[in-house]
Amino acid sequence: MSDSRLGEAALFAFARHETFAPRFGWLHKAYMQVKHDQGAFLAADAPVRFGVGKNMVHSMRYWSRAFKLTREHTPEQRTQAKFSYPTWEARWLLDEDGADPYLEETGSLWLLHWWLVSSRPGAKSHVPAWYAAFHLAPFSRFTVADMTQVVTRHVNFSYDKSPEEASIVKDVECLTKMYARSAPEKAGSPGSYEDLLACPFRDLDLLTFVGTRGNAEWQFTTGHRTSLPAGVLAYACLDYAAKFSRQANSISVARLANEPGSPGRAFRVRENEIVMALQKVAADHPQLDLTEAVGQRSLAFAADPFELAWEVLDEQYDFVTRRPGFPTREEWAAKFPKLAAAEQKELATKATDAADTDDTTDTLWAKETA
Repeated sequence: MSDSRLGEAALFAFARHETFAPRFGWLHKAYMQVKHDQGAFLAADAPVRFGVGKNMVHSMRYWSRAFKLTREHTPEQRTQAKFSYPTWEARWLLDEDGADPYLEETGSLWLLHWWLVSSRPGAKSHVPAWYAAFHLAPFSRFTVADMTQVVTRHVNFSYDKSPEEASIVKDVECLTKMYARSAPEKAGSPGSYEDLLACPFRDLDLLTFVGTRGNAEWQFTTGHRTSLPAGVLAYACLDYAAKFSRQANSISVARLANEPGSPGRAFRVRENEIVMALQKVAADHPQLDLTEAVGQRSLAFAADPFELAWEVLDEQYDFVTRRPGFPTREEWAAKFPKLAAAEQKELATKATDAADTDDTTDTLWAKETA
């Protein structure tokens, strides 16, 4: 029987990153630009605005969308290209008075990682290779060829068309660059400081290089995540539960730890660590409770888990939404009405459709407006 889980969870998008993993400062800079000009990525002077090369502009655009910090939609006055609209989540995290605009807290990187590899209706993952690697791969140690084979198999099951194998290889190679430090010059020596600075997500220590220069292999790490805040993990658990129910209900910890798409797989944490985080958070939130029946532990929630998830996360960051002038979701949606239109279009998109931007028409539009 065909395994179509990838198509249900992720949109068809491959090798859109121009081989660049997300770099320090990119997401904040991208948000600040599109907040004021939704066509910033398409402008003829975009490299000057963003202070990077042309290919990096394309990469910044891709990562902003992949982290669910922007949505793209065609503006009414233009039909050739899609503009980028900042999401409320981007406003909450990256604005100057947001939760962590410069991503100084490691917990913010864990949160972004969850947004990257999580999926729910209207907010699917834009990185199918990443989703397959974290949620569907049957092994923890792999070579680029191993992971390419797994991603290719799920792509063939899930979509009516397939990208070039070279595109999947580029995605797998980018994934390793994003989460693992480069191979040390000598066995047992750490990577360089400059290497660590190249991509902030390496601080999560989710992936480690275990091969040799002649035989490159990587391994997903496991164990206690000391840098993963309980509030962020609890948020991810409730956010995942909201995928199945937006009413008072419960979900087993086993599902939160082991199901494809779950926080356990995304963060590479086990049931006991999830339990400890949920116990800590539930102690201050009476609408949450950990129950046990017939040897199975479950997280019970007395209200919409999506709303509870944001209450927990907002408290983790000292109640960003209570700061003066902070917009509600409704106010932000009224400011950027194309966000709702983009979400509705995604909800209507079938797994077999390619929902990403046509870069050719974007380029033509940029030339026309130069």
